[in-house]
Amino acid sequence: MRIAVNGVRLFIDIEGAGLVPDGPVMRAKPTLIVLHGGPGADHSIYKPGFSQLSDICQIVYIDHRGNGRSDDGDPTTWTLAQWGDDIAALCDALEIEKPIIYGASFGGYVAQSFATRHPDRIGSLILASTSAHVDFDQIYDAFTDLGGVEVGQIARHYWSDPTPARRQAYLDTCFPIYSVKPQNPDVMARLIFKNPVAMHFNGPKNEQGRFDFRDGLGTLACPAMVLVGDRDPIMPRAFSA
Repeated sequence: MRIAVNGVRLFIDIEGAGLVPDGPVMRAKPTLIVLHGGPGADHSIYKPGFSQLSDICQIVYIDHRGNGRSDDGDPTTWTLAQWGDDIAALCDALEIEKPIIYGASFGGYVAQSFATRHPDRIGSLILASTSAHVDFDQIYDAFTDLGGVEVGQIARHYWSDPTPARRQAYLDTCFPIYSVKPQNPDVMARLIFKNPVAMHFNGPKNEQGRFDFRDGLGTLACPAMVLVGDRDPIMPRAFSA
């Protein structure tokens, strides 16, 4: 389904009941909002893996604006501030209070934006394979370590100045080494890639190079968990907050 949020329609999918019978009462389960990576990907990467959690929480999947099945909107709104505010507006529309927010990679940036811009709205925060601030040289070094000098150079060329040709070379050469195990071809076939939003965001000269959540995260009062990916070369291998 699509929900009108901040001038665009965001695609969401909901798994699991929010209210369940518990003896003489109906008990509310916590809500988990899952924020996908990219940008330029969609929520499908979390299915069916996250389904096993639906017995303990209601899961809300979302495609960020400019991603997946959601409206693109004006490219000038492809900012972390807007993406974070979209999560707050979605919670308003669905009447979700104090959600558990899970964000991985780029989704971790959005999670941090929401948490630092709306600190009173969040119940718990889970961050995976992400960072509070990007060290691009560390990213290039990681690609070189994992794939060799040529792979490191392709990554550097793309992230330093994204273009369609460099994006394609990056996807062909660098993307396959994101995981230790071979990527599931069915997952990749299901995935909706939107390259324009990625090229708009990626790189030290763009939105990705401007954000820094380190100070804001230090003020959060909610429970937080950091899961550091050991083989995600997009993100530095140590989370800095």
